[in-house]
Amino acid sequence: MSRLPVLCVAVLTVAAGLGVRALFDGPVSKYAGDALYTVLIYTLVLLVLPRVRPWVAAAVATGVSWVIEFAQLGEIPAVLRPLLGSTFNPPDLFWYAVGAAAAWAAHTLWLRDPGRPQA
Repeated sequence: MSRLPVLCVAVLTVAAGLGVRALFDGPVSKYAGDALYTVLIYTLVLLVLPRVRPWVAAAVATGVSWVIEFAQLGEIPAVLRPLLGSTFNPPDLFWYAVGAAAAWAAHTLWLRDPGRPQA
């Protein structure tokens, strides 16, 4: 898979996350942000390993998100808290999986689209 479309998706994911934060408060922005965080990790996996299978990218993105969440049970250095968070919240684990599943589905559909340009 070409890296340019993946890079565009990563930028759009960040924009979507910022847009959700600007437009919504409370649980909508929090849990949408959690899902989008994992989508961003998924795109980063694809940037590093462009030929990775969608289910592998989803598993890695979910795993990384969960490791970061469980790390919040300990002490996160202050400089990393804006990026990694600071408070463990069990429902976040579910929303990370939702984000990975959405990215997996979109990636799978992209790969199956016979009309898309080939790289």
